[in-house]
Amino acid sequence: MISRINEEISDLHPAYFALVMSTGIVSISANFLGWTILPRVLLWLNLFTYAILWILNILRALIYPRRVLSDLSDHSRGVGFFTIVAATGVVAAQLIVISNDFLWAKILWYLAAGLWLVFIYGIFGALTVKRDKPSLAEGINGGWLVAVVGTQSLCVVGCLALPELGVGKEGALTIMLALWLCGGMLYIWLISLIFYRYTFFEFQPSDLMPPYWINMGAMAISTLAGALLIQRATDSPLLLSMLPFLTGFTLWYWATATWWIPLMALLAIWRHGIKRFPIAYDQGYWGLVFPLGMYTACTFQLGGAIDSALISAIPRGFIYITVPIWGIVFFGLLRRLVSNLFD
Repeated sequence: MISRINEEISDLHPAYFALVMSTGIVSISANFLGWTILPRVLLWLNLFTYAILWILNILRALIYPRRVLSDLSDHSRGVGFFTIVAATGVVAAQLIVISNDFLWAKILWYLAAGLWLVFIYGIFGALTVKRDKPSLAEGINGGWLVAVVGTQSLCVVGCLALPELGVGKEGALTIMLALWLCGGMLYIWLISLIFYRYTFFEFQPSDLMPPYWINMGAMAISTLAGALLIQRATDSPLLLSMLPFLTGFTLWYWATATWWIPLMALLAIWRHGIKRFPIAYDQGYWGLVFPLGMYTACTFQLGGAIDSALISAIPRGFIYITVPIWGIVFFGLLRRLVSNLFD
C-alpha cells in the first residue's frame, strides 16, 4: 500500500486542484440560488480537500523535486499549476459568500496573487526558452485556459473582499480592472491557438479531453468578474466612466460562454456516443464540472448586474444540471480511491 501511495504522489497531476475549483463553485452557485444545506456541506468538504491537496503537493515537491520542476516546463502539465491559483481564489470566495469570513479570504487572496505572479511568468517563461517543444497539435489543449481562470479568480475575490484588502476601494478596483483586462487578453491569445488546433488538425476521440470545457469556463469566470466590476462601479469614478464598456464586454464574454455549451455537448456525444470512447473517471473531468458551476454563478450575477429577468432565470434551471454532474464525478473519485486502497 505504501508503494502505491508513493506512486500516486509521484504521478499527482498539478491540475488536481480543479477538484477544489469545481466543488467550490458548485457550493457558491447553490448559495446564490438560495440553497442552504448543500453550500455549507461543500464548503467544509472543500476546505478538507484543499488542505489534503496542499499536503500531497508539498510532499511531492520534497520527495520528487525534479518531477515537479519538470512539470513546470512541460507543455501538457505546466499550465495545471494555475489550478492552485484558481482553487485558492474559489475557496476565498466561498468563505466570503457562505461564511462571511473576510480575514481568511484576504489571506488566501494574497497567497493566490503571489502564486499567480510566480506561475504566470515562471511557467510561460520556461515554456518560451525551452529548447525541445511539441507541435501545436500535441502541445496545446483547453486546459491552457486555466491561466485565464486563475487570473480572473483574483479579480472575483478582490471585488468580493473590498475594502478588506488593505487599500482604498478606488485603488483596489483599478487593480481588479487591470486583472480582468489581462485575463481577457490571455483568452484571446490562447483561444485563437486552441480553435486553430480544433479546425485544422486531426481530432481523435482521445484528444477531446474534458478540460476542453475550460473554453467555456474561462469565459464564464470572466463574465462573473465583469458582473462584479459592474456592481462595484459606483465605488470608482474610473469604473463608472467605463460602465458601457464593462457591460458590453461582460455580455460578450457571457455570449461566448453560452455559444461554447452546445458545441462542447455535441463533441461529447461524438466522442462517447458515436466513437464509443469509454467513460471512466479521470481527474480531467473536474475540468468539465467547474465550467458548468461557473456558468451558473456568472449568469446569476450578470442577470442581477444588468437587471435582466431573462438571464436571471437561466441559472435556476442550470443548477439542476451542475449539481448531479458534480455528484457523478465525485462518486467516480471515491470509487477510484477505494479501488486504489484495496487493489
